[in-house]
Amino acid sequence: MRSDPEKAFRQTGWAGLRARLFHLYFVLRRPMTLGVRGLIHDTASNSVFLIRHTYVPGWQLPGGGVEVGETLAEALARELAEEGNIALTAPPVFKSMHFNRHASRRDHVGFYVIERFSQTAPKLPDHEIAEAGFFPLDRLPQGTTPATLRRIAEVFGGEQPSPHW
Repeated sequence: MRSDPEKAFRQTGWAGLRARLFHLYFVLRRPMTLGVRGLIHDTASNSVFLIRHTYVPGWQLPGGGVEVGETLAEALARELAEEGNIALTAPPVFKSMHFNRHASRRDHVGFYVIERFSQTAPKLPDHEIAEAGFFPLDRLPQGTTPATLRRIAEVFGGEQPSPHW
Protein backbone atom coordinates (compact mmCIF):
# COMPACT_ATOMS: atom_id res chain seq x y z
CA MET A 1 0.00 0.00 0.00
CA ARG A 2 1.42 3.37 -1.03
CA SER A 3 1.62 6.27 1.37
CA ASP A 4 -0.62 9.21 0.46
CA PRO A 5 1.32 12.48 0.98
CA GLU A 6 -1.94 14.46 0.56
CA LYS A 7 -3.57 12.76 3.58
CA ALA A 8 -1.92 15.03 6.15
CA PHE A 9 -3.38 18.05 4.38
CA ARG A 10 -6.98 16.86 4.21
CA GLN A 11 -9.50 18.72 6.29
CA THR A 12 -10.91 16.88 9.28
CA GLY A 13 -13.25 17.66 12.16
CA TRP A 14 -15.30 20.84 12.09
CA ALA A 15 -13.05 22.48 9.48
CA GLY A 16 -13.48 19.50 7.18
CA LEU A 17 -17.25 19.44 7.63
CA ARG A 18 -17.41 23.19 7.03
CA ALA A 19 -15.33 22.84 3.86
CA ARG A 20 -17.55 20.02 2.57
CA LEU A 21 -20.69 22.09 3.29
CA PHE A 22 -19.23 25.08 1.43
CA HIS A 23 -18.32 22.81 -1.46
CA LEU A 24 -21.84 21.33 -1.49
CA TYR A 25 -23.25 24.86 -1.63
CA PHE A 26 -21.03 25.68 -4.60
CA VAL A 27 -21.86 22.39 -6.34
CA LEU A 28 -25.54 23.22 -6.07
CA ARG A 29 -24.95 26.77 -7.25
CA ARG A 30 -22.34 25.97 -9.87
CA PRO A 31 -22.11 22.43 -11.23
CA MET A 32 -18.40 22.91 -11.88
CA THR A 33 -16.07 24.88 -9.66
CA LEU A 34 -13.11 26.86 -10.91
CA GLY A 35 -10.26 28.25 -8.89
CA VAL A 36 -7.05 30.11 -9.47
CA ARG A 37 -3.65 30.10 -7.75
CA GLY A 38 -0.59 32.25 -8.23
CA LEU A 39 3.08 31.58 -7.69
CA ILE A 40 4.49 34.97 -6.75
CA HIS A 41 8.24 34.93 -7.35
CA ASP A 42 10.43 37.69 -5.96
CA THR A 43 13.36 37.41 -8.35
CA ALA A 44 15.63 39.66 -6.24
CA SER A 45 15.50 37.32 -3.22
CA ASN A 46 14.60 34.14 -5.18
CA SER A 47 11.66 33.62 -2.85
CA VAL A 48 7.99 32.74 -3.24
CA PHE A 49 4.95 34.03 -1.38
CA LEU A 50 3.03 31.39 0.58
CA ILE A 51 0.02 31.51 2.87
CA ARG A 52 -1.32 29.35 5.65
CA HIS A 53 -5.10 29.42 6.04
CA THR A 54 -6.91 29.28 9.37
CA TYR A 55 -9.19 26.48 8.15
CA VAL A 56 -6.95 24.06 6.20
CA PRO A 57 -3.50 22.72 7.08
CA GLY A 58 -0.32 23.49 5.19
CA TRP A 59 1.47 26.30 3.43
CA GLN A 60 0.19 26.95 -0.07
CA LEU A 61 0.07 29.35 -2.96
CA PRO A 62 -2.45 32.19 -2.64
CA GLY A 63 -5.66 31.97 -4.61
CA GLY A 64 -9.29 31.01 -4.44
CA GLY A 65 -12.52 30.60 -6.33
CA VAL A 66 -13.49 32.38 -9.51
CA GLU A 67 -16.77 34.19 -8.96
CA VAL A 68 -19.59 34.45 -11.49
CA GLY A 69 -18.74 37.14 -14.02
CA GLU A 70 -14.99 37.14 -13.23
CA THR A 71 -12.14 36.13 -15.50
CA LEU A 72 -9.35 33.97 -14.11
CA ALA A 73 -7.01 36.98 -14.09
CA GLU A 74 -9.57 39.15 -12.27
CA ALA A 75 -10.11 36.45 -9.65
CA LEU A 76 -6.34 36.08 -9.23
CA ALA A 77 -5.86 39.83 -8.74
CA ARG A 78 -8.68 39.92 -6.17
CA GLU A 79 -7.36 36.90 -4.26
CA LEU A 80 -3.78 38.22 -4.21
CA ALA A 81 -5.00 41.53 -2.79
CA GLU A 82 -7.15 39.78 -0.16
CA GLU A 83 -4.62 37.15 0.88
CA GLY A 84 -1.34 39.02 0.55
CA ASN A 85 -1.84 42.76 -0.03
CA ILE A 86 -0.26 42.08 -3.41
CA ALA A 87 -1.05 44.10 -6.53
CA LEU A 88 -0.09 43.01 -10.03
CA THR A 89 2.09 45.51 -11.92
CA ALA A 90 1.97 43.49 -15.17
CA PRO A 91 -0.33 40.77 -16.47
CA PRO A 92 0.25 37.39 -14.79
CA VAL A 93 1.63 34.54 -16.92
CA PHE A 94 -0.79 31.63 -17.29
CA LYS A 95 1.13 28.37 -16.88
CA SER A 96 -1.32 25.48 -16.65
CA MET A 97 -4.76 24.15 -15.77
CA HIS A 98 -5.19 21.33 -13.25
CA PHE A 99 -7.97 18.98 -12.20
CA ASN A 100 -8.27 19.20 -8.41
CA ARG A 101 -9.53 15.69 -7.74
CA HIS A 102 -8.90 16.03 -3.99
CA ALA A 103 -11.50 18.81 -3.74
CA SER A 104 -14.16 17.10 -5.88
CA ARG A 105 -14.79 15.42 -9.19
CA ARG A 106 -15.58 18.79 -10.76
CA ASP A 107 -12.96 21.27 -9.55
CA HIS A 108 -10.26 22.84 -11.74
CA VAL A 109 -7.49 25.30 -10.89
CA GLY A 110 -5.84 27.77 -13.25
CA PHE A 111 -2.20 28.34 -12.31
CA TYR A 112 -0.26 31.57 -12.93
CA VAL A 113 3.28 32.80 -12.33
CA ILE A 114 3.73 36.40 -11.20
CA GLU A 115 7.10 38.16 -11.17
CA ARG A 116 5.94 41.76 -11.50
CA PHE A 117 4.00 42.90 -8.46
CA SER A 118 4.05 45.17 -5.44
CA GLN A 119 3.08 44.42 -1.88
CA THR A 120 1.38 47.40 -0.27
CA ALA A 121 1.99 46.08 3.28
CA PRO A 122 2.93 42.78 4.91
CA LYS A 123 -0.10 40.53 5.30
CA LEU A 124 -1.20 40.39 8.93
CA PRO A 125 -3.21 37.44 10.29
CA ASP A 126 -6.98 37.67 9.99
CA HIS A 127 -10.00 35.35 10.06
CA GLU A 128 -8.85 33.59 6.85
CA ILE A 129 -5.06 33.87 6.74
CA ALA A 130 -3.11 32.62 9.77
CA GLU A 131 0.32 33.45 8.32
CA ALA A 132 1.78 34.71 5.06
CA GLY A 133 5.19 35.62 3.76
CA PHE A 134 8.00 35.21 1.28
CA PHE A 135 10.20 32.13 1.61
CA PRO A 136 13.49 31.41 -0.21
CA LEU A 137 13.11 28.54 -2.65
CA ASP A 138 15.78 26.57 -0.79
CA ARG A 139 14.08 27.10 2.61
CA LEU A 140 10.35 26.52 2.15
CA PRO A 141 8.43 26.11 5.40
CA GLN A 142 7.77 22.69 6.84
CA GLY A 143 4.23 21.69 5.96
CA THR A 144 4.28 23.10 2.42
CA THR A 145 1.54 21.17 0.62
CA PRO A 146 2.43 18.56 -2.00
CA ALA A 147 0.50 20.49 -4.68
CA THR A 148 2.52 23.63 -3.91
CA LEU A 149 5.77 21.67 -4.09
CA ARG A 150 4.68 20.21 -7.47
CA ARG A 151 3.94 23.64 -8.92
CA ILE A 152 7.31 24.97 -7.69
CA ALA A 153 9.09 21.95 -9.24
CA GLU A 154 7.26 22.54 -12.52
CA VAL A 155 8.25 26.21 -12.65
CA PHE A 156 11.80 26.08 -11.27
CA GLY A 157 12.82 22.43 -11.65
CA GLY A 158 11.74 21.80 -15.22
CA GLU A 159 9.19 19.13 -14.25
CA GLN A 160 6.37 18.48 -16.70
CA PRO A 161 3.09 20.03 -15.49
CA SER A 162 0.82 17.43 -13.92
CA PRO A 163 -2.79 17.43 -15.09
CA HIS A 164 -3.76 17.12 -11.42
CA TRP A 165 -3.50 19.79 -8.76
